Amino acid sequence: MEKIAVLDGYTLNPGDIDWLEFEGLGHLALYDRTSLEELVSRSRDCSCILVNKVPISEDILSQLPNLTYIGVLATGYDVVDVKAACDRGIVVTNIPEYGTNSVAQHTIALMLEFARGVGMHHQKVKSGLWSQSQDWCFSSKPMFELSGKTLGIIGLGRIGRQVAKICASMGMKIIAYSPNWPNNEVLHGLQVKRASVEEIHTQSDVISLHCPLQASTYHMIDAEAIGLMKSNALIINTSRGELINNEALARALHRDFIGGAALDVLDSEPPSEGHPLLSAPNCLLTPHIGWNAIEARQKLMTMAADNLRAFLAGRPINVISEPDESGTATT
Repeated sequence: MEKIAVLDGYTLNPGDIDWLEFEGLGHLALYDRTSLEELVSRSRDCSCILVNKVPISEDILSQLPNLTYIGVLATGYDVVDVKAACDRGIVVTNIPEYGTNSVAQHTIALMLEFARGVGMHHQKVKSGLWSQSQDWCFSSKPMFELSGKTLGIIGLGRIGRQVAKICASMGMKIIAYSPNWPNNEVLHGLQVKRASVEEIHTQSDVISLHCPLQASTYHMIDAEAIGLMKSNALIINTSRGELINNEALARALHRDFIGGAALDVLDSEPPSEGHPLLSAPNCLLTPHIGWNAIEARQKLMTMAADNLRAFLAGRPINVISEPDESGTATT
């Protein structure tokens, strides 16, 4: 019987769904979290491991002689040294589509919070400011409509296209950059103007990132890129924290170089107490929850089991053979 270990399953399943999808596939060991010190001992006898954020390096792989399969419990697979795994004949799979709606809706929620300040005003009402007001309404910040604004999307994969679709329905103008531009059949009539990265920076009122973390996208939003943006531009990131140079963004926010940032991801998670963006003004942060709707997690669970089942049957699916440069968003 195959020995299978889920090394960090808590974020996928904190207890509100179950692991029944994996019944009959082998002897399953479930761990909420696994430290680097525990990684090898928990995986040494396993032929199959499933990971979300546990890093699987070449050094780790060299200590796991029985390993034949790594199932990444996410779309993004930058936690695994895919080349080293492939060199050892280890199959690596991911979940290519499970959280499209969840992440897209979270992106819109971040955008709307900046535009309307619903959560902020709720807290102020609860604190008594409306009761103390001399007028029948009050606002604590200038609010604006998204209709007529230009949204620049970097990465026009499934999530990027869903964000574009929602924002187009709100009257936003959509421009986008993607290394592999989708054909008309994939776009389904969506009106998106193709643009360069520089045009995204200079023309957009809102910039939303939906691309994988690769060498070519690491710190793609840096001081130089921010310097090209409108002074009231909003940056949204629901993909990978290291797409943005977080220190450069913090400096720009402190100096009012841009309008703000709304981020579901940071370059270190969880962030240290002294992380520069925790104290940055006009910076809305959520703890990497864009993917975390229960419907998305259940779909991920089913697809992860399907991936493993297909591998054990000798017909692997969703196999990763090399780093992705497609511009598809990751979660």
